[in-house]
Amino acid sequence: MTPLLLIPACDERATVGAVVAGGRRHGDVLVVDDGSTDGTGAIAHAAGAEVLRHARRLGKAQALRTGIAAARARGVSHVITLDADGQHDPGDVPALLAAAAPRTIVVGGRLGDAAAVAPERLDAIRVAGFFACWASGLRIHDTQSGFRLYPLAVFDVVPTYRGGFVFETEILLAAAAVGWVVREVPVRALPRAASRSRFRPVADGVSIGAFVARHALARFGAEAAAGVAEVAAEFRSDRRRNRHLAMLEAAAPYGGGLGWGPAIGAAALQRVSARIGGWWRHPRPRCAATAAVAALALPVVLPLLLVQALAGRRLSTSAAALVAALYAQERLHAAGAVSPAMTSDTLATRS
Repeated sequence: MTPLLLIPACDERATVGAVVAGGRRHGDVLVVDDGSTDGTGAIAHAAGAEVLRHARRLGKAQALRTGIAAARARGVSHVITLDADGQHDPGDVPALLAAAAPRTIVVGGRLGDAAAVAPERLDAIRVAGFFACWASGLRIHDTQSGFRLYPLAVFDVVPTYRGGFVFETEILLAAAAVGWVVREVPVRALPRAASRSRFRPVADGVSIGAFVARHALARFGAEAAAGVAEVAAEFRSDRRRNRHLAMLEAAAPYGGGLGWGPAIGAAALQRVSARIGGWWRHPRPRCAATAAVAALALPVVLPLLLVQALAGRRLSTSAAALVAALYAQERLHAAGAVSPAMTSDTLATRS
């Protein structure tokens, strides 16, 4: 498979040439110049890329859509997206290609080298990634990475509507919802030598946060509905009959004597305890409880993230440790994170 490398770019003349040159070692390169005013498109063309240009800046999402449409017209089956600012190493393209599989999006995860990620973004990425994975059942840490391998077929089944940087979160959650696999492979994150990211920590962070929050709330709603369904199921006639028979069987040795009533009560208590224990041991409620604790901490954490975004520096050691502890995805995995598509019938072992 020889993919098309797709690079959205806006005013990245200092870095785009090197990115294009590195990318051409692995395939054809298409740069979508999103209304640059500094000659980015000309430099990309000189480095060997095909260049499409927006007359004015339309945002990263539209630049990607333009490139995806162009890839379709060329009969390409896959595109690899990477940023023009030099933070992604084109030398990691083979790692993404090696992880390719049918119905699979491959994400290049940068958080193995957290020191290379902009400090005002690192903790926000962790929080957004935690709730994105809670909402979708995914297991990836760097949900905000723009270094990805997409089969173009995913865009046939997953429509996207969001603009800006939300697009890249939207496609992951939408693909997971229809059964696509999202796989993460480690890649290097290179410090930017000449420019700041086009990502706006406050404006773009709020947009991504609002999008993820809506899906996370929907997941909480689904979990609450599943819990209600589990309780309601205990009153079905077949369960009541089985429960009553088991209780009568446990009390039968007492033959209606003084011990019969306590035996009935003990049997009922035992069954209730077993049912609650079985329900709680299932990953779904334990995962919901883990996410609920993380959500309850947001009134403390979000102001810290806002201060960090405005100040452009890392949180204090203690605050950063709090974020790392509360929003480590390993907590979801340890709880046994499951897809929200699982039904309430899987919640507990039925008797």
